[in-house]
Amino acid sequence: MYFFLSNFSFFEIWYATSIAPKMLQTHLSGPQVISFVGCVVQFYFFGSMAVVECFLLAAMSYDRYFAICSPLQYPSLMNVHTCIPLAGGSWLGEFLTPVVTVTMTFQLPFCPTYKFDHFFCDLAPVLEPVCSDTETVEETTFLLASFVTMVPFLLTVASYSHSVAAVLRMPSAAGKQWAFSTCSSHLIVVTLYYGTLGTVYAIPTATQAVALNKIFSLFYTVVTPMVNPIVYSLRNKDAKKAVRRLMSQWVYVKRT
Repeated sequence: MYFFLSNFSFFEIWYATSIAPKMLQTHLSGPQVISFVGCVVQFYFFGSMAVVECFLLAAMSYDRYFAICSPLQYPSLMNVHTCIPLAGGSWLGEFLTPVVTVTMTFQLPFCPTYKFDHFFCDLAPVLEPVCSDTETVEETTFLLASFVTMVPFLLTVASYSHSVAAVLRMPSAAGKQWAFSTCSSHLIVVTLYYGTLGTVYAIPTATQAVALNKIFSLFYTVVTPMVNPIVYSLRNKDAKKAVRRLMSQWVYVKRT
């Protein structure tokens, strides 16, 4: 579990870093200029980080499935020979998948200058200044995005379906409580991520308000990575002890 959490934390630092600095600069100083190369780089890293999150969430659900359904065999099933290929496959898919979309998108003829109403280079605003037909790029991107989101999502759903079925068959209430606490944090993170991601990309762009689109984009690019460590820490006994110790020290210092 901690192996996957360390991978998850590392990638989320990159995820937020690819979006947050330019977003804060725009928020504090008003509209900003981004170069063509800068837009390409941001678009690539945003797409790659979205891919790795989907696959890492699926790998983590697989890990939780074995922890609940096969607790005695868990150390031998989820060993280093299993975890490293799962994480490595997620990172490899991250770097390779967006190459097709980025190459096709930025080979199109663009207008010399263009102003778009967004805080990062997402696909929809990037395609607005294109001076030719973008249907091929949009269809290719849709197919790739459907594959890299739906396959991990279905694997996650399948893992949790089996996990919930196993929990409901447990005879003791204590066992059920332990099992649900084992996967509750991860389930919250999955719901937050896929909920906001689906809201932005499943609804046709023409029917979305620009402000609402930016709000949901802000959630899955910045807010969710910020909230995830808190969600996982709330289920960790050591983290809760550290928070209580810190709060008690703060109260003591305040009183003295």
